[in-house]
Amino acid sequence: MGQIAFVFAGQGAQYPGMGKMLCEASPAARTVFEMADHIRPGTSRQCFEGTKKELSETNNTQPCVFTVDLACAAALREAGVEADGAAGFSLGEIPGLAYTGILSEQDAFRLVCKRAELMEQCSNNNDGAMAAILGLSTKQAEQLCREAGVWPVNYNCPGQLVAAGDAQAISALRRPAAAAGGRAVRLAVSGAFHSPAMSKASDGLAEELKGYSFRQPAIPLYSNVTAEPYGDDAADLIARQVQSPLLWQETIEHMIEAGFDTFLEAGPGTTLCGLIRRISPAVHTAGVENPESLAQAVRLVKGENH
Repeated sequence: MGQIAFVFAGQGAQYPGMGKMLCEASPAARTVFEMADHIRPGTSRQCFEGTKKELSETNNTQPCVFTVDLACAAALREAGVEADGAAGFSLGEIPGLAYTGILSEQDAFRLVCKRAELMEQCSNNNDGAMAAILGLSTKQAEQLCREAGVWPVNYNCPGQLVAAGDAQAISALRRPAAAAGGRAVRLAVSGAFHSPAMSKASDGLAEELKGYSFRQPAIPLYSNVTAEPYGDDAADLIARQVQSPLLWQETIEHMIEAGFDTFLEAGPGTTLCGLIRRISPAVHTAGVENPESLAQAVRLVKGENH
């Protein structure tokens, strides 16, 4: 019997109407939405009724996805499913801080609002972009990045590395990627996240975090920056994360080595489930974003792990 991990969805997973059915069905999920609305009025409305365009603005995306992520985890807990450890994809690491107890839910939500504001400011000041390089080895993709003058930033799974940098340089990746036998697909994000282009956001977060109280995690939370569990360096890791490469594949490999064999994706979409299956087809995955998928995840856990 292996351990259960919750993995929290990141930016890009959002869609209009996310979280609405779960909020209506789960009192625990509804409490999370009420908390978010108390601090940032209109968050629930944006999740449930916001347009695709409205939800794609970083200032809206991050608080909204955070809320849905944490609401899904709360609904799992309400249904009797607890995690033994957690990780989050970029933005998803912030609800992970709340779920594992490193920060209070309220402080984590205030933090994600500030993080979104700082990253949006950086994006507005830099003509940055991101693209997924698909179908090539990590070494091949890194070489393409070096030649194009962009940064390799998200190490997602075998055959998928995301590059960030100047928008023109990112667009120009398509031709050399195709020549090497792969392809480069531009991502619908507003900046060069997880690269040095976000250094001012990182500095701003470091200053913001001086006012927060951190606790020891109740369960391990794996860091995007180190692919290892958080220690006593939470503020440093959170600040560095926005301008550091995201080591997702290594994180999942370390979690599997530590005994995790069931990964439940809390939040909109099932992108992380797909990446995890590419990393290890042997593990169990399930997405949780509505009452139906919640019930399926509970059956998976009760049937296969207990």
